[in-house]
Order: sequence, then C-alpha cells, then structure tokens
Amino acid sequence: QRHGLKEFSARTMQVLLPKSAPQGDYEKYRRAVAPTEEQLNQQRKHRWDNPPLFSIVVPLYRTPIKYLEQLVKSIQSQTYGNWELCLSDGSGADSPLEGYLNRLKQRESRVKVVCHGSSLQISDNTNAAIREAAGDYLVFADHDDLLAEDALYECARVLQEQPETELIYSDEDKVSMNGKRYFQPHFKSDYNPDLLCSMNYFCHLMVVRRSLAEQAGLLDGAFDGAQDYDFVLRCTEHTDRIVHIPKALYHWRAHE
Repeated sequence: QRHGLKEFSARTMQVLLPKSAPQGDYEKYRRAVAPTEEQLNQQRKHRWDNPPLFSIVVPLYRTPIKYLEQLVKSIQSQTYGNWELCLSDGSGADSPLEGYLNRLKQRESRVKVVCHGSSLQISDNTNAAIREAAGDYLVFADHDDLLAEDALYECARVLQEQPETELIYSDEDKVSMNGKRYFQPHFKSDYNPDLLCSMNYFCHLMVVRRSLAEQAGLLDGAFDGAQDYDFVLRCTEHTDRIVHIPKALYHWRAHE
C-alpha cells in the first residue's frame, strides 16, 4: 500500500533470490582448495618425528546416533592416525547411546568412553572427557559435527614446524543436516586479542596443549553456555603462542 506493486515485487525478489540461488562460489572454492585424493594418501604415508598424541574430547547428551556415527567416521578417516577419542556421555542413567558406545569401544581401540548415572551440564561433561585424555594436546569438538580429513594432519604439521605452539585454531564452515552441502564459511583473523575480547571467534577446530589447559584451569560450570569462551580467554592469559590455520578444517552441522 505504501510503495506500490512494482516496489513490492522488487523488494520481494531481493529477499527470495539469495535464498534460492547457490551461496556465491563457496562450493566451487571449497572443491578447488580441498586436498586431492593423492595428497590425502601422501599424508597418510607421512612419517613423523615424535608425533604428538591428540586427545579429541567430546561431550555427549542424547546425541542422534546417526550424527555421532558420522562424527566418529570423520575422525577415523583422519590422514593423521595418532589420536584417541574421549567421549563423555552425560545423558544420564537411561542413556539411548549405551548400546552404540559399547559396540564402538569393541570395534575401535582408540576410543575411551565414560558414562554417568545422572545428567551432566556441558562444562562438567566436557571436563569428564578431558580427565580421560592421555594426549599431549586436547582437541575440542561437538557431538554432531564433522572434521575435515586433513584436520589433525594440518595441526601436527604446525607443531612440527613450530613446536613451541600451545594453542591452534582453524577456519570453519557449516554443513547441512544431511551432510551434503557446505555453506557459510568463517574465514578467521590470525590471533587478534582485541577481536577475541569482543567475540569468541576461535570456536572450532581448537587444539590446546595439555599443560596450558592445566595451567588455565578446566571449563567452569558457572559459565555454561559460554564456557568455551571463558576457557579460551583464560588460556590466552597464559600464552601468546597461538597459531591460526587458514583452512576450513571443521564443519558445524546446521539447518540452512
């Protein structure tokens, strides 16, 4: 009524077209920069001097099994093999994950599982996974997301080239619920304390040297909902040996 049919149609198309069209050229870009199968095979054959053990810590809470299976598969597909997966099931006594986790432990020797008789909040649940970890570095991941095949390889390469590194984070993007479409890439700044004070842009993939985590202290339940932000800020109070890997090594599962 205010602007007329022509203006209404133009504004409507401005809203609808971006949602129906592909999101820029990100998919084309992603395919162009992704390692080839030959490069991935070369990574699998790489021989490391003193390879670090990565402990991937994941809190679970009534996770849909199909998503958890995909997370585990993305970890098992890593081109860097010196890892362990520490799962803490905070679903409570009637956990729907019990059967799957028991089968997973039998099939995969690198998996550790701790279960709890009562429901746990996110910080306590994550800390329980951390206490099971034996690795030199803690890798934080959520229970329904995906790691790129070369995620741990790229982290190990940083540590080989810059062994003093204490904290690593990477770029990320989102993956559709069916795992077939990647969108909304987050290309991050290198370490920028001013930016970090205004938002937790580290997110995932994030890797922390175990001694740094012990020095900073584990996750604090008083900050549940922003517990990772609080943890990151405390870590940066103890180190500036922070490396950003400018590659999308982590895929957040999300509704488009």
